[in-house]
Amino acid sequence: MSISSTVNGNTINIKISGRFDFSNHKEFREAYRNTPEGSTNEFVIDMSETEYVDSSALGMMLLLREHAGSEQSNVSIKDCRSEVKDILMVSNFDKLFKIS
Repeated sequence: MSISSTVNGNTINIKISGRFDFSNHKEFREAYRNTPEGSTNEFVIDMSETEYVDSSALGMMLLLREHAGSEQSNVSIKDCRSEVKDILMVSNFDKLFKIS
């Protein structure tokens, strides 16, 4: 499991590889920690290499959304495998995030 982040202008790209669970809490937080709360940044979570997502990972994504400005946040999740996308849809994340 690894999490990497890159910055391209106002876009912060966070790529998650392998299992996304509580053991990655600190690493995921570090990926966006230095951005101001409620900033105008766009956050893109790349899940093309994510094999598994548990409930703590869902919570971590909600914390990122809150950090990014809650209702006004600009957080999207992209390139999910079908199994991961199913978990996100059952959890109604499509109502909180842009999922592609």
